[in-house]
Amino acid sequence: MKNAQAEAASSKQSKSKPPSGPFAPVTGSIRLFRRWWRVAVRADVDQQAVIEKVREDSGFTPHFAFMTSMSAGIAILGLLLSSPAVVIGAMLLSPLMGPIMGAGFALAVGDSAWLRESGKAILLGTIISILFAGLVVTMSPLQMVTAEIAARTRPNLFDLAVALFSALAGAYAMIRGRMGTIVGVAIATALMPPLAVVGFGLATLNWAVFGGSLLLFFTNLMTIALTATGMARLYGFRSYLSERQSQVQVAMMAVIFIALAIPLGLSLRQIAWEANVSRTANGYIKDQFGENASVSKIETDFDADPIVINATVFTPQILAGASEQSTRVISRTLGRAIAVKITQFKVESGAEAQAAELAAVSAQAQAQKAEIQVNRLREDLALIAGVSIDDVTLDTSRQRAMVIAKPLAGATLASYYALEQRVAAGAKNWTIMLQPPAAALPDLSVSDGAVASSSLGNLKLVIWAAQRLGLPLGITGTAADRAVVKAALDGKNIVVGRQSDSSTTGGAVTVRWQAPLQSDADQ
Repeated sequence: MKNAQAEAASSKQSKSKPPSGPFAPVTGSIRLFRRWWRVAVRADVDQQAVIEKVREDSGFTPHFAFMTSMSAGIAILGLLLSSPAVVIGAMLLSPLMGPIMGAGFALAVGDSAWLRESGKAILLGTIISILFAGLVVTMSPLQMVTAEIAARTRPNLFDLAVALFSALAGAYAMIRGRMGTIVGVAIATALMPPLAVVGFGLATLNWAVFGGSLLLFFTNLMTIALTATGMARLYGFRSYLSERQSQVQVAMMAVIFIALAIPLGLSLRQIAWEANVSRTANGYIKDQFGENASVSKIETDFDADPIVINATVFTPQILAGASEQSTRVISRTLGRAIAVKITQFKVESGAEAQAAELAAVSAQAQAQKAEIQVNRLREDLALIAGVSIDDVTLDTSRQRAMVIAKPLAGATLASYYALEQRVAAGAKNWTIMLQPPAAALPDLSVSDGAVASSSLGNLKLVIWAAQRLGLPLGITGTAADRAVVKAALDGKNIVVGRQSDSSTTGGAVTVRWQAPLQSDADQ
């Protein structure tokens, strides 16, 4: 019987013909490569060990929740401070990488329970990250869109490519046991910073920031998970799926990648077009004015209709109608209505043009520095006064800042005075005026016909509060003691209204606030 079967198999093999035709070398090479891959590459992979390692980091645990919160906190602080180093610190933690990789491997092997566990961890981790980042932003006085935040609001096809290459490296590192590579993958894909920006957009109700960063996070998430699935299938991880289910899974992965690539490709196309507009405008304006002129800066407002290009040029010769000429040529070249506004400054030579450009750049840098200082001053005053930044009044020409503080529980006039001094110490050449609530004034002591040395600090505080509030004061004490205190206040132009005798001795003078209308009648 065995001999008959062997003869039949031998006969069958002898009848099978080797592949022929123009594609025979290609198909033969593919067969040889698949055989080499199966024997030389996949054979030494310990699939069970890899699956156990990935599954271990896939679930939702208290440790995972804590690390997710801390990563989100570090990320949003780095984004608000526009500090790349701090943002990288949040990337290094990367707690979401584990469950996302777990979801990818679970899809590959068809383990629905593992997929549900990983999906739960991803969902809860995402919610925790967004809410914690939003909470930090809500409590923070810094709520401006920084460069680090803006960089994560316009994802494009390159972001998809970065996520794809990083996921390939990460999945390969997990399968081959080179886990150290995951650190680099975590930095490259940057899962947490986009989520932190989503929290920022939610806290500030900035839906453009919210939507753009959410798309970037979703792109990274799906790319990592599906790439991990593809790598696991490529390395032959045992699957519970049927052949048809596997084919459906591959088709769905392709559809998802295409669905992600379309909007990201359109975004990349728009970014490339905007870069082309800036490059074309810069090139034409430089050619228009010649080599001796210098184009200091070109700013483009793509949100305007039509698009507005503002340029500053230092030139030995003023060109009449330069803005109109540039508008016609650039609009015709780009096929879209564009308004060009050129500000020309006359200089004598090309060397002077370069010097003027350097001076303009320096002035711009100083202006930006001054603007940052003003914004920080406004935020600091709003923070210590317990008000919004819109309630802070700034006069940049005179370098004066004023804010009316809200009553703070347990705060005295001395507390408000110390807060004002702290802000003033960090704002050189600025006059800081913090108007405190009309809190209780300290008593004063008089000794030997003068304010006692122990009360000089209290006297200074009384004078400061009266100057900030502009209210008259009422004083109570003996006639001689009142006269000493009144003379000290008159020297600072503080209005003293009602004066009352006191039966107490020992040089104590009580100072109280008085309504403005009372001072006229009492005097």
